[in-house]
Order: sequence, then structure tokens, then C-alpha cells
Amino acid sequence: MAIVQTMCTSFKAEVAQALHNFTRTTGNVFKLALYTADATLGADTTVYTTDNEVPSSGTNYTAGGLALTNITPVSGDSTGYWSFDDLTFSTVTLTCAGALIYNSTNGNRAVCVLNFGQTISKTASDLVITFPVMGATNSVLRIS
Repeated sequence: MAIVQTMCTSFKAEVAQALHNFTRTTGNVFKLALYTADATLGADTTVYTTDNEVPSSGTNYTAGGLALTNITPVSGDSTGYWSFDDLTFSTVTLTCAGALIYNSTNGNRAVCVLNFGQTISKTASDLVITFPVMGATNSVLRIS
């Protein structure tokens, strides 16, 4: 089992089909769900799954994760790019190794997989997902 950080292959085609709207105030709702190290997520992930999602029982984590705040896509240096505001899971008790960003407005379609590079454990404390600063070379989502 593995969590491979990548933009999901299905998402690449769905962008061209206008199935995702990332505009800040009028766009779709995108969520970030957390997963244990036992999850299998990667380029061929097509939709949100509960398989090996962090358990929600008694942890202050809700299945499906939390909604992200979109940052409207822009372009520069021959690249279209966009991201999200940082996200805080408050007072959680959990262990996770990665996440899936997905479009909860449109069929729970997968967008991208994040691998944290380590297993993160929290006990009754905040877990903050910090996204890179917007830019053509470092935004979490980029099309070159």
C-alpha cells in the first residue's frame, strides 16, 4: 500500500471537460480527507474513498474531511496555477500519512493526492495543513 503524491490522471481530463470550478466565491466545494499509511492513493485514484481514511470515532475528525477555501486560478510563466488557504483540523486525535483533495460538489471526483513524507500523530491538538505560497513553480496545483 502506498500514498503517492500526484495530480490524479482523471482530474487532468475532467479539467478540460469543465467538471471542476476553483473560483474562490462561486466555485465548487473541494475537501481534504486524511488517510493512514495503509491507504492506497495515487494517479489512478478517481474518487474520494473511505478505505483507510483516518477513523472518525472520538477523534474530532469527520469522515470526508474538511472543506477547503479556494484560491482563484491565475497564470504566469506559461503555467496555470492555484491553491487553497491553509486548513486546520482542530483538537484532533489521529495518525495520518497523507490526504486526498476531491470535489465534493461534483461526484466526489479526485483532484490530487498529498503524501506528508512522514506519519503525523496528534493527540487533542490542531493539525494544520499548510499549502505552498501561490506561484508558477510551487502551487499545489499547476498545469504547465
